[in-house]
Amino acid sequence: MARQLRAEQTRATILGAAADLFDRHGYESTSLSDIVAHAGVTKGALYFHFAAKEDLAHAIMELQSRTARRLASELDGRGYTSLEALMRLTFGMARLCEEGPVLRAGLRLATGGVAVRPPLPHPFTEWREIAASRLLDAVRQSDVHPDIDVDSVAHTLVCSIVGTRVVGGTVEPSMRQPRRLAGMWHIVIRGTVPVTRRARYLTLAARLERETGAV
Repeated sequence: MARQLRAEQTRATILGAAADLFDRHGYESTSLSDIVAHAGVTKGALYFHFAAKEDLAHAIMELQSRTARRLASELDGRGYTSLEALMRLTFGMARLCEEGPVLRAGLRLATGGVAVRPPLPHPFTEWREIAASRLLDAVRQSDVHPDIDVDSVAHTLVCSIVGTRVVGGTVEPSMRQPRRLAGMWHIVIRGTVPVTRRARYLTLAARLERETGAV
């Protein structure tokens, strides 16, 4: 049991080191030797868990997918409307991006053209499906106009979130991310939510911005 625990801790250390380097320097510019040195492990320890750099990238994207699905499932079980759950999911993922390098690295891998191994879906495909599902439910709950193209809005939403993260992370401090995310939601809400329900969700976006920024 102790040996298994040490092995799991070593694997987590290697993944964390790889994620940190992928996030800061990119996939192509990071070597296995860099990861070994950053993790403070031997090459043998790394190869015991990961046969190649591609395996590390895949494991990071698996963690990213698992985190998104777990958070979405948790929010679905809290009695929120579907639109509120979707908004909280985007701010929750933004918060987790600041708490550790894995999600940031996963996004950089996804935008850097690193291949995703089936059956794991591409992150953007998975996020579009999650968004479309919640938006469709929001239409049924009368929180979103019934005549919107759900797939188009979900696609635009994911592109906006990814673009906000990538552009914002390049040109301004990460502390501005919650404000940018709230600004994006203000645009989406004004374009998709009926006037009678709009104030509720605009207020929610502002509150989530404050809460995420404070964390």
